[in-house]
Amino acid sequence: MKHAAPHWNDGRRAVGAVSKAIEEIEQELGVLFRRGRALSHELAETVHPGLEPGHYAFLARLEEVGAGRPSELAAYFHIGKATAGRQLTCLESLGLVTRRPDPEDGRAHLLQLTPEGQARMHAARTQRRETFLTRLSTWEEQDLSSLARLLSRFNAEFS
Repeated sequence: MKHAAPHWNDGRRAVGAVSKAIEEIEQELGVLFRRGRALSHELAETVHPGLEPGHYAFLARLEEVGAGRPSELAAYFHIGKATAGRQLTCLESLGLVTRRPDPEDGRAHLLQLTPEGQARMHAARTQRRETFLTRLSTWEEQDLSSLARLLSRFNAEFS
């Protein structure tokens, strides 16, 4: 989806209301990201004490896709295979992830959540949803729908 170009000055900088809005968006995104990191720490702790947010992200991705190769997970998170391997080994040792041969390629393995991992992720997801319900309980349904629509549009611009 193409959007109208912002108003520019000769130096190719956004001016006026557009520039002010962009500054406000940058500031609010900074706050959102910091709070998101804090929430990720809390959710990771909900899954398992001492679990890092990066581990939680791997679990969330496996929950989303069902199963995945370590190389696919590394590519998805833009990290090296060795880093992904260390994180996945930790999750396996905690009994949250299991590894099985890939039926399409006998040389590769697929990772998926164990029943314990699924149960813990379900509990974390329930807690996350309750947090949102509590924090946004005073919002009108139309405002919630608008926020969801705008976040979706924003994310699409950066994909």
